[in-house]
Amino acid sequence: SLTGGTHLTAFISERLALSPRLGSRSGSIKWSPACVSSSWCIRWGSMAVVSRLAVARVSPDGAVPAAGRRARPGFAVVGLPAAGRKGRRRGGAVAASPPTEEAVLMTEPLTKEDLVAYLASGCKPKENWRIGTEHEKFGFELETLRPIKYDQIRDILNGLAERFDWDKIMEEENVIGLKQGKQSISLEPGGQFELSGAPLETLHQTCAEVNSHLYQVKALGEEMGIGFLGLGFQPKWALSDIPIMPKGRYEIMRNYMPKVGTLGLDMMFRTCTVQVNLDFSSEKDMIRKFRASLALQPIATAIFANSPFKEGKPNGFLSLRSHIWTDTDNNRAGMLPFVFDDSFGFEQYVDYALDVPMYFVYRNKKYIDCTGMSFRDFMAGKLPSAPGELPTLNDWENHLTTIFPEVRLKRYLEMRGADGGPWRRLCALPAFWVGLLYDEESLQSILDMTFDWTNEEREMLRRKVPVTGLKTPFRDGYVRDLAEEVLKLAKSGLERRGYKEVGFLREVDAVVSTGVTPAERLLNLYETKWQRSVDPVFEELLY
Repeated sequence: SLTGGTHLTAFISERLALSPRLGSRSGSIKWSPACVSSSWCIRWGSMAVVSRLAVARVSPDGAVPAAGRRARPGFAVVGLPAAGRKGRRRGGAVAASPPTEEAVLMTEPLTKEDLVAYLASGCKPKENWRIGTEHEKFGFELETLRPIKYDQIRDILNGLAERFDWDKIMEEENVIGLKQGKQSISLEPGGQFELSGAPLETLHQTCAEVNSHLYQVKALGEEMGIGFLGLGFQPKWALSDIPIMPKGRYEIMRNYMPKVGTLGLDMMFRTCTVQVNLDFSSEKDMIRKFRASLALQPIATAIFANSPFKEGKPNGFLSLRSHIWTDTDNNRAGMLPFVFDDSFGFEQYVDYALDVPMYFVYRNKKYIDCTGMSFRDFMAGKLPSAPGELPTLNDWENHLTTIFPEVRLKRYLEMRGADGGPWRRLCALPAFWVGLLYDEESLQSILDMTFDWTNEEREMLRRKVPVTGLKTPFRDGYVRDLAEEVLKLAKSGLERRGYKEVGFLREVDAVVSTGVTPAERLLNLYETKWQRSVDPVFEELLY
């Protein structure tokens, strides 16, 4: 993939030496200076144009942003600079993400082959693998402990843009996020503050990025009497107390969630997670990492369990956040047993994603409600809410972000099983997964360990671990026994990487060696030192 900001004209002339009419295996694109290819990749050993689409992502001032979406491992957007623009502007504004205007030139409708090729374009050699970390946190008023409202969040975003040179992401008149290089800050439905980090080479860089971000938001927050909490579920306030962010896609989701599960609104407004995004080199490598990480996701859920409170008292779970996903929308969440089928690959994931009901289509700066409708119908121009409209790869990319399994495939793999937590755990989670998945010996050991696990056993772990954590029985032992073995493999994998990264696993080591999850430690404090009050958790886990 090209790196964001590469001038497409130069790339074509210097690297591809293609004629003005660009050929591909399955069609062609007419070259125009107003259009840039939405996805280029090296596939099956040859340079190919992934799609029969040429897409220009245009911001309100007519510029084509180089990275109008979150920059993550395996994903780059190629952009053309606006005439006369020289460098970034302090406190500037960019197009909303994902809301972008599409100028599309198509010779044929999008096909399933294009969707498969889009995923395959994430393949990259090992020396180009990167680490992407995302984490969410709850903002609250230090004096009242109440969730912060949008106007307070807006002031923080404006302050970060002014003081630390971030560009604003706008939706209509509202600032809804920030972008700086390959990092972005976005808002979850209830105002949870999310950093989507840049794709970085080492865990030292990842942890430094986290620390820098937390320093910035803490500096702004303290001046405004606002703190940020590292926890997996809102510990004190009811759903009715949570503010609603002014983002069009969330309004559609909020109306749809109660139709498909009982806990979807809790997921949207009262949960926080930490997520790690990792690369793969080939379809085979993707399959191996997908299977290993999906099998072990409940182990990570246990180690990082950190959501034991709800509305001021214990909620009966160690990870309520994880449990919530079991009844949010089972058409788009879960453990994906088909990943373990012999036939699994990019194409099978596309088949799955095509059958996940849509949420929306974004056209003319408006979200069109397409809840429950089929992306297959969209590809045929038969969406009831948007008759005659055909999807672009940007629509496909947006659709993939509305699928929520425990591990999610885009042009990289997302590990989605961990609760939000304090800053040391934000560095520990990527260390855990990098040690397991970026080292061939550790990865193979995980595949050998989990090879004979059944779909029923994996599902049992997913449902029981949120309640009993490391004490969950498994075969003739417990999840803690698995965690001990997995931690050894993670440490060995990090040692073989040679970057002196093993120290980032200290938080995991403390949990596994004692068998006490973060949630159980909080519950003990609640019953003893805190005298059955959850209020002290706001200080205990304050960033």
